[in-house]
Amino acid sequence: MKELDKDASRLLMQMFEEDCLINPLEKIEYPKPAISFGFKSYESKDGEITYPVPIGTYGNFSFVQAPPKSKKTFFVSLLSAVYLADKLQQFGGELRAERQNKHLIHFDTEQSNFHAAMVFKRPIDMTGIKTDKYHTLALRQLSFKERVEFIEYYLYDKLDGKNIGLVIIDGIADLCSDVNNIEESNNVVQKLMKWTKELDCHIVTVIHSNFGTDKPTGHLGSFLEKKTETQISLELNTVNKGLVKVSCKRSRNAPFEDFNFKVNNFGLPQVEGAFYDPLKDIF
Repeated sequence: MKELDKDASRLLMQMFEEDCLINPLEKIEYPKPAISFGFKSYESKDGEITYPVPIGTYGNFSFVQAPPKSKKTFFVSLLSAVYLADKLQQFGGELRAERQNKHLIHFDTEQSNFHAAMVFKRPIDMTGIKTDKYHTLALRQLSFKERVEFIEYYLYDKLDGKNIGLVIIDGIADLCSDVNNIEESNNVVQKLMKWTKELDCHIVTVIHSNFGTDKPTGHLGSFLEKKTETQISLELNTVNKGLVKVSCKRSRNAPFEDFNFKVNNFGLPQVEGAFYDPLKDIF
């Protein structure tokens, strides 16, 4: 019996080895950006190369942090609309996406059905796109453990783990009972790392900042900072009322430049400088 257990363990380790081994002499393609903002150029032996500056790439996760009532859900709606449309200049400015007909899945963990539906509908109003590749789910009534289990079920069983592009989890703190519980916080971040690796998707999560600081809340926030590809910060503009500054606090890539967005007179988020014409697509 012990020999069988040993053989099974060895087989499992061999599977891990096959999955984890990286040959540094082989060229690994740069991960494709799920969402990017602007472009940068650099000189190489092949000449000047211009590339989109990623907010998030496939196979990684990012998180948005901000104090309460800093228009985090409006920013998430902006990212969703840009992703659905690949680009959305009348709202998104220099924001770009490479969806390639992949699924966009948005999980909301805290709002009522009414308020969640308002958030989910915004990208449709902004793009005019109605597609079965856009999935919207409100998980408020579930326990923190059930939320984790349901997200995993939806990604792996409901969607069969295929063609998944952008996953939004608003907010990540509701996947554990206590953001200061080290074990639970670590388990949540390990799930994000596992899902993004196995599904080759990008996950955007949302978390509050600690009161009076620019740190994401709790041990969960600390674990997110250590493992994330991009840490995105939102800050209400105290001079130009109505604007929200979006900053790249940390990134494994070249950081994207700061930009501002606002909620326009129609209740829709748009990058400052983008021109929204509500009559554009009528005639």
